[in-house]
Amino acid sequence: MARAAPPVFQKFRDVQAELAKSGAAIFRDANGGESLIIHFPYSINYIHSYAEDSRFFLGLAEGKLMGSRCTAKKCGATFATPRGHCMSCGAPTEWIDLPLRGKIHSWTTCHFGSEAFLKETPYNLVLIEFEGIGSVMLARLKDAVESDLYVGMPVEARFDPNPKYSITDVWFVPVR
Repeated sequence: MARAAPPVFQKFRDVQAELAKSGAAIFRDANGGESLIIHFPYSINYIHSYAEDSRFFLGLAEGKLMGSRCTAKKCGATFATPRGHCMSCGAPTEWIDLPLRGKIHSWTTCHFGSEAFLKETPYNLVLIEFEGIGSVMLARLKDAVESDLYVGMPVEARFDPNPKYSITDVWFVPVR
């Protein structure tokens, strides 16, 4: 006896709920295209070294945001993400403390996510500008819905009280 086809949903949250119940669902997109979605557990043990970026991740565990500044006197470029060498002139960089407040440069709302973010779907990713820093940082924005977001919106960093030494140890929230 043939098994009936899985149910069809137009909202991915409904697909996720069905996957938890039966392990399979069909997602129908806005153009009418249908995709079979299945629950398929996947696990891997991965040993990773942060090498030169270690100070950034250790800083997150201390409630700090660490950036980089070029050591060349004629350059002095600053970066909101770890850089071992300057992207402008190639000179070595040094660690600097970043402010914990910034503003939204741009954003996107993710309606699909990796396993780490599936429970938060949909979620917002933002590019954060920091005063006096020459680049932006990509991070999650919590406690806001897409319709609340705007370019220039003030935000501040929050840190996981139980750090995992991962980029998910930091996220931003709107300044209230």
